[in-house]
Amino acid sequence: MLQKLIKNRIANNAAWIIICKGIQAVLGLAITMLTARLYGPENYGAISYAASLTLFVTPIAQLGFTSTLVGELVAHPSDEGEILGSAIVSSLISGALCVLGIWTFTRLTLPDEPTTILVCALYSLSLLAQSVELIQYWFQAKLLSKYVAVLTLMAYALVSVYQLIVLLTGKNMALYALSKGIEYAMIAVGLLVVFRRLNGGRLRASLRRCRSLLRQGGFYMLSGLMVVLLGQTDRIMIVNMLGEREMGLYSAAVVCANLAEFVFLAIIDSFRPVILEARQRKAEECETQMARLYAIVIYLALLQSIFIAIMAKPIIAIMYGFAYNESVKILRLLVWYTAFSYIGSARTIWIYAEGRQRLLCLMNFLGALVNICLNWILIPIWGVSGAAFASLVTQAFTNVILGWILPAMRRNNAILTRAVRLQGLW
Repeated sequence: MLQKLIKNRIANNAAWIIICKGIQAVLGLAITMLTARLYGPENYGAISYAASLTLFVTPIAQLGFTSTLVGELVAHPSDEGEILGSAIVSSLISGALCVLGIWTFTRLTLPDEPTTILVCALYSLSLLAQSVELIQYWFQAKLLSKYVAVLTLMAYALVSVYQLIVLLTGKNMALYALSKGIEYAMIAVGLLVVFRRLNGGRLRASLRRCRSLLRQGGFYMLSGLMVVLLGQTDRIMIVNMLGEREMGLYSAAVVCANLAEFVFLAIIDSFRPVILEARQRKAEECETQMARLYAIVIYLALLQSIFIAIMAKPIIAIMYGFAYNESVKILRLLVWYTAFSYIGSARTIWIYAEGRQRLLCLMNFLGALVNICLNWILIPIWGVSGAAFASLVTQAFTNVILGWILPAMRRNNAILTRAVRLQGLW
């Protein structure tokens, strides 16, 4: 009976996230395409540059808390107010330093581009709002993600209208750059209101708790930086070695390969508190829940990859037009890396549950190193397809092969093997 109830909670939680994220993804795709068309390559490039800079420092601003807060809240429910308050204050300070760092960096590297400097500074303000938005992990720990999903969708819809008005009434880039910060601020305020209505703990910060959270999150922060490096290396090398046109073709394939990413992340987020709770009761129960998650992610990802590989040509034509026909062969190769990528996202839950956070930095560093080497060798030989193959091999190496090489990760790979064989999961 209890097991059935847990399954229902997971399914209900995931359903809310998937539905809301699906609508959000459609809105985001439409706004992105309209922005690129109306602003043109140069101005759209400035906004993309601002987004990239913000993405690079986001792991530093969040201090690894996105991977540890749920576990802390599950383990210490009576201290939830202090945990959340300390996380928010720490992240706000780090986020403010990151905003200052982005402004300083752009002033030094682009002294003759005042518009780009302003756009980057305004876009980076979203880091401050994201700090307050950390309260969403309380909702995750309570399996109440439907509130997060609905508030996020509402904020995203309102900001999409705001972006549309900006685009159609003058295309002011400074106002557009503020949109991401406005979105996160709206979500944060909404979550704080609901948190209080649901009788969440009184938010407060303590130096002792801040230090404890920073010690736990440090490994995830460094790992996040390695992930960003791993994810951006191929794009940087494509531009430097082949040119901007090839980068456009590759980016189109990447977007199409990850169209359903929100579904997998919703499933993983919904399993997180259940797996961590199970670990506190019994290791075997935790492993069974982990194997279930792996099985769902692997087989759904394979079905997605088969579908996209078959339908690659019409998908590219509908989304980007026939000018991107060369992206079809890239997509058919690139899409197979998604299963390995989602395995890696799910694996972080097991790593946290077993207290093996130190391995994350090592694994992601080795993955980034392999990715750089493969791109350096394969891009001159196979062009953009070489970069796609490099991504596939890198994800397989980082998220599966390394698990057999590193002794501390072999137990996780045994769970992964059990998931593939569907042994005793239900």
